Amino acid sequence: MLAVRCNRYGPPDQLAVEELPDPSAGPGEVVVRVEAASVNFPDVLIAADQYQISVPVPFTPGSELAGVVESVGEGVAEWRVGDRVYGSTFVGAFAQLIALPAAGLSAVPDGVDFAEAAAFWVVYATAYHALRSVAEVAAGDWVVVLGAAGGVGLAAVDLAQLLGARVLAAASSDEKLEVCRSRGAAEVVNYTSEDLKERIKELTGGADVVIDPVGGPSAEQALRSTRWGGRYVTVGFASGEIPRIPLNLVLLKGVVVKGFEIRTFAEHDPTGAARDREELLALFGQRKVRPLVDGVYPLRETGTAMRSLTERRATGKVVILPWG
Repeated sequence: MLAVRCNRYGPPDQLAVEELPDPSAGPGEVVVRVEAASVNFPDVLIAADQYQISVPVPFTPGSELAGVVESVGEGVAEWRVGDRVYGSTFVGAFAQLIALPAAGLSAVPDGVDFAEAAAFWVVYATAYHALRSVAEVAAGDWVVVLGAAGGVGLAAVDLAQLLGARVLAAASSDEKLEVCRSRGAAEVVNYTSEDLKERIKELTGGADVVIDPVGGPSAEQALRSTRWGGRYVTVGFASGEIPRIPLNLVLLKGVVVKGFEIRTFAEHDPTGAARDREELLALFGQRKVRPLVDGVYPLRETGTAMRSLTERRATGKVVILPWG
């Protein structure tokens, strides 16, 4: 099989495509023919050895995929050869074949293509946990989403509305904001040409919730825009800059600042994680949420696909087709 390989840590350009032995399914595992794999920002960080966990080189990056079951290992009863499945993994998805635990897979709903299935879980689970369990969004809340045209951002725009909230989408260009409006955002702010804090206050009267996957200089401005007692949830630092928030703002505004990290969420809140998963899978199966796939690349252009995230050119999700 062909697989993308990270032989040394660094930017996406240094990734290579190599021929590797086909994997085999161990006990409790299945081998999946990967028809589509989507790119997430942590994939870039892991390849650069800038993530919270270091993966020894060489390895195959990629954390999300959809495809067809090729073989099943001992003890696997829930899947058969030919089943259409999707799921996530820490690394290994940017390959034509992958062996992974059968228990972590879900069935691709009828009418959903592989690209859409591969683009769904990581960003929508991140956004849903952040909104539902961490921010505890209520009907009528004003939810401000930073980086609203990115993968997690657009997922938060979609899901906040399903929770009954009103959405203000903040992004870096008018073109990206048009996409957010098309997904139902009630208000939009271009934070490269407008005063983010003042516009949020003007349009909402004070944000109830801020979802921030970006960090950087917009973080403090968004926090300053919250009403007294608002909730600010940080879910990542796509800007590459971890902000330093003055704690006197937290004190004076009574704002609740929370962090969310999907890798350990189920460990710390198993009840919330199980509930959110059940609800989110139901929404996907009912076609109430649909990821926006912005770009599709062949396996040999994985570096280019990943660079579209680091350069913040992508809108929605970017997908790799290993056999395309």
